[in-house]
Amino acid sequence: MKLRIDAQLDYWFEKPCDVLVHIEVAATAGQRIETSSITTASHAPLTRIPAQDGIGTRGWLAAEGQLLVKYSADVTIERPVRDYAALPVTPLHLLPGEAVQYLMPSRYCPSDRFTELVEARFARLEGGAQIAAMAEWIAQHLAYVPGASTVDTTALDTFHTRTGVCRDYAHLMIALARAADIPARYASVYALRASPPDFHAVAEVFLGGGWHIVDPTGMACAADAAVIGVGRDAGDVAFLTAFGPLMMNSQSVKVQAL
Repeated sequence: MKLRIDAQLDYWFEKPCDVLVHIEVAATAGQRIETSSITTASHAPLTRIPAQDGIGTRGWLAAEGQLLVKYSADVTIERPVRDYAALPVTPLHLLPGEAVQYLMPSRYCPSDRFTELVEARFARLEGGAQIAAMAEWIAQHLAYVPGASTVDTTALDTFHTRTGVCRDYAHLMIALARAADIPARYASVYALRASPPDFHAVAEVFLGGGWHIVDPTGMACAADAAVIGVGRDAGDVAFLTAFGPLMMNSQSVKVQAL
């Protein structure tokens, strides 16, 4: 599948501020960038640096006054679509180094708080079947409510309120998977079916020797998602991180199938 992506960020900075933007599609396995363009209206050029795990890039900007960032790309998704529910768990002693950190609790995914729940509700299953059951449980028990969470909301908060947005669904999925000793990480993606259109969040789980997209919201799958970056949780993959006060004027994301 080929996607055309357009994103725009429009922010105001009263004082000089260093800013990290993370909105470009990653040049990584399963997706091919055909064309790509990013322009900025700021007082300094974009300085690219590698993102988490070397997947994708972040860009440093020195902002003051209006910061307008426009990004567009055509991306071909070539990721094989596999039924992750049928994949086996990878024994812990065979996990590659890249996956080990994603077994651990993180700021928004306190997986150690979900161990008893996972043992009580999902222990009869293993590997991909267990992950599929977790994703189904989240889809059935959570309500997608824009504005229901904040930047401080954790997976534990979401579990108790049973409401959230894609970010919260992904955090809860990750926390449950890690509680079952299955590596799971957060991925920021452009998704064709995300509604409303925005920077979308999914989980990726390590099964059968590789990473696989899992989205309890049902808005994204391996065939129609372009990965921007990955991390332990949303804190590692924010589309914009400002080291000072800011005001949002507007932002938009548009994804089309070509």
